[in-house]
Amino acid sequence: MKRRDILKNIGLGTAGVVVSGDLIGQTPVKKTEVKPIPDVAGGRLKEEIEHNNKLNAQRFFSAHELATVTILVDIIIPADKISGSASQAGVPAFIEFMAKDIPAQQTPLRGGLMWLDMESKKQFGQKFRSLTPANRLKLVDQIAYPSKAKPEMSQGVAFFNLMRNLTASGFFSSEMGIKDIGYAGNTPNQWDGVPKDVLAKYNLSYDEWSKHVNG
Repeated sequence: MKRRDILKNIGLGTAGVVVSGDLIGQTPVKKTEVKPIPDVAGGRLKEEIEHNNKLNAQRFFSAHELATVTILVDIIIPADKISGSASQAGVPAFIEFMAKDIPAQQTPLRGGLMWLDMESKKQFGQKFRSLTPANRLKLVDQIAYPSKAKPEMSQGVAFFNLMRNLTASGFFSSEMGIKDIGYAGNTPNQWDGVPKDVLAKYNLSYDEWSKHVNG
C-alpha cells in the first residue's frame, strides 16, 4: 500500500465493530494521579491543558493491544525514502489519546483488535503480533480493500477502515507527516510578476499587463 494512497482512502466510512462477549466496552480505563496543571502556553486555555493532562494520565490500551496497534500503523504507513513510519511519527500514542478523547471509538478499537487476533489464530494458529510479516500482510490484504473483501470479513473491514483513518490523521498532522507532504505553511514569497510564458500565451508584454492591472 503506497503512503499517499492513504490520503485517497480517508473518505472511507468507518463503522463500529460488533464482536460477541461481555468483555467488549466494559474494560475499565486505568487511571493514575493527574499531574498539576502547568502554566498556560502556546495559546492553550487552562481547561484544555487540564483535559489533556487528565487523558494523558490514563491508559486505555494494554501492552499487547498497543504492540498490535504499532504493527498495524506501520503496515499502513511504513518507512520510505522520504520519511519514517507511522510509529516513528508517534501515531500509536495519537490513537491512544483519541481513544480516550472520543470514548465512542473505544469499543470499535478494542473489539477490532480482538477480532484480528481471533481471525489470526483461526487462519494461522497465532495471535496477529506473533505472525511472520508475510502472514500479517496476508490477513491485512483480506480487510484492507472493502470492495474486494468477503462478506464474512466485514467486521475486520470496518476495524481496518477506522485504523487507516486514525493512522493517516495522526501521521499527516505530525511534524514528520507535514514534512512528508511538503507543506510549508504560510511563508513569505517574492512576486516577480507574471511568468513570461503566461504573458506570451495571451500576446501581452509586461508593460501592457501592468497597465491593464493598474488601470
